[in-house]
Amino acid sequence: MTEEGGEEGANAMTPGPAKRVKVLFPMPLAKAYDYLARGDLRAGDWVEAPFGGRLAVGVVWPGALDEVPAEKLKSVATRLGAPPLSSAVIDFVGWVAEYTMHPLGACLRLVMRSGDALRPPSGATSYIPSGQAPARMTEARQAALSAFAGAPLTVRRIAELAGVSEAVVRGLVGSGALKAISVDPDPPFDAPDPLKPGVALSPEQARAARALIAATGRGGATLLDGVTGSGKTEVYLEAVADALQRDAASQVLILLPEISLTLPFLKRVEARFGAEPAAWHSDLTGAARRRVWRRVCDGSARLVIGARSALFLPYKNLSMIVVDEEHDAAYKQEEGVIYQARDMAVARGARAGFPVILASATPSLESVVNVEQGRYELVRLTARFGSAALPKVALVDMRRDGPEDGRWLAPRLVDAVNARLTAGEQSLLFINRRGYAPLTLCRKCGHRMKSPHADAWLVEHRFENRLVCHHTGFSMPKPPACPNCNAVGSLAACGPGVERVAEEAQALWPNARRAVLSSDMVQSPVHMRAVLEAMEAGEVDILIATQMVAKGHHFPNLTLVGVVDADMGLTGGDLRAAERTYQLLSQVAGRAGRAERKGEALLQTYIPHAAVFSALERGDRDAFLEAESEGRSALAYPPYGRLATVTLKSKDERRLKECASAHKGALFNADGVIVFGPAPAPIYRIRGEARIRFLVKTRRDINIQAFIASWTERVRPPAAVRRVIDIDPYSLA
Repeated sequence: MTEEGGEEGANAMTPGPAKRVKVLFPMPLAKAYDYLARGDLRAGDWVEAPFGGRLAVGVVWPGALDEVPAEKLKSVATRLGAPPLSSAVIDFVGWVAEYTMHPLGACLRLVMRSGDALRPPSGATSYIPSGQAPARMTEARQAALSAFAGAPLTVRRIAELAGVSEAVVRGLVGSGALKAISVDPDPPFDAPDPLKPGVALSPEQARAARALIAATGRGGATLLDGVTGSGKTEVYLEAVADALQRDAASQVLILLPEISLTLPFLKRVEARFGAEPAAWHSDLTGAARRRVWRRVCDGSARLVIGARSALFLPYKNLSMIVVDEEHDAAYKQEEGVIYQARDMAVARGARAGFPVILASATPSLESVVNVEQGRYELVRLTARFGSAALPKVALVDMRRDGPEDGRWLAPRLVDAVNARLTAGEQSLLFINRRGYAPLTLCRKCGHRMKSPHADAWLVEHRFENRLVCHHTGFSMPKPPACPNCNAVGSLAACGPGVERVAEEAQALWPNARRAVLSSDMVQSPVHMRAVLEAMEAGEVDILIATQMVAKGHHFPNLTLVGVVDADMGLTGGDLRAAERTYQLLSQVAGRAGRAERKGEALLQTYIPHAAVFSALERGDRDAFLEAESEGRSALAYPPYGRLATVTLKSKDERRLKECASAHKGALFNADGVIVFGPAPAPIYRIRGEARIRFLVKTRRDINIQAFIASWTERVRPPAAVRRVIDIDPYSLA
């Protein structure tokens, strides 16, 4: 294979004596394989080598060579010219594979999402003025020539800037007034300016920034614990600036839990450092992803902002990670390689010796305990920025003061919204449930509409007149008659979803400016941002929304938050149910009163005596965490013990049950280890697969991975059964 040009081209292996190297492929493979190679190949180099009857892209991997005769080894075909993976990335991939108990090659796949980024794309054609005037100058042509500010531009971009048609621009090309040049379609990102002044900090913020810089200078993990609206972002950006200034080649990663936070956050960071950061999230185009991947790999993308998968980009010199909203459950990856990005970030920093900042207004119990036990440092922000005050939280006892039948908003909440409308202020009605109603049943025979591919109820989406399974994506039109008894018009919606609350709001306040925000109703990130910007600008009176608005948004005129169903997060027997409920409701309540006007949050609940609601009403987070900590400690649950699940999945229930029985028979006694199960998963069937689960519980000092490895090595599942291991599970659904 010939060189494709530049240092990033592909190079055929040079003549000379062959040596053995190991190559790892980004596939679900447990190990790297031995190959023969000519030339100077080192660990981290990208290569092409024959695998499975084709040439596959892989990475030269460190490790002991196998005792395979040389004549049985295949040869590496090509070395790709992309910058090699750093030793820190190689080390991290290996550690993740061991910790998560997933195949080494599958973990490498997290780093290499696509082989396209390993070869330089063809140069894009852009244009610059040639200095030659066209034979005939028109006003449109003059506007097009005046659009240039030095940098080459595409035909489309020239037309956009000049406000002319592309035909005008092509006419200038044809006349020789514009000349074509080839440019890299993946230009490097401009370097951030760490010396550019940030926003003015309050005295408390300035003290916190100094403390955070001092803590990160010592390395390790630091928890930045600040109440909602205290300005945590501005504080940790000062630490980011310090890291960028210390080393001109350093790279910093800021992790955010979801795309809805990533998009507006980019503008804040660009304003702070005077340069566009590299964004990494699921909504990027293929070309944009390729650019970020290449520039992270060569080190020119120095500031990266992204969702959890950004943790696995091929950084050349990663020197700091910030995990914003560190408590958020969205950091848990539940498919493929299963991992918790917050915990992986802390491990990444510890292994490479750089600092990690965990920021939250409602930190996870794990992080709080790590602070108490001296593993993390702590920096606190106790007050909101400026004159803003924390909202008053009050409970609405739905047993005594609930709404009339068929309604979901209690009179007290309705009166509070009316008062805000009169005062020209905004209200947020929050319910963390998509659709119109979570259950549809027949009033005549009691039949419940169920997903055909999962043991889950179909959720009615009335705006689209469809029934949807949120676990599998199955969707069907709502039938006019019950499929069980054929009664026409008997299907009734039970319980409220965001659409039903929106319907009630329309009936109560027909003249108010309303907007609905839910993940399955947002057509695109642009649409979502338009709704949020309208809310920020005061163009919406009542916003009805799910958890998309719970964190990271600043609505200056929002003074009332009404939580329609505060109890819903406490059902299901989830270990972290109370903690998650406290975090979510505290975050959503914190949207109120973030400017000069005082805020209030009303929580509708049928169990006002529950500890989580008492703590929210009193604003006593520390007391709640202390009680939660005592309960977990008494049961030796995380963070005082360890959990893992071993889940067996199959469409063949007979073989599934046989496999579960074999796993039970292979169990052995081990000190400090308890295994519960086998038991059907709470949602037994998803996408046609039945699921049986074991729950492994150990003391904190037990190597849970070693126990599971010793146990599962005794049983080999049949081809019809999949075995999935989740270390530190967050959901048992």
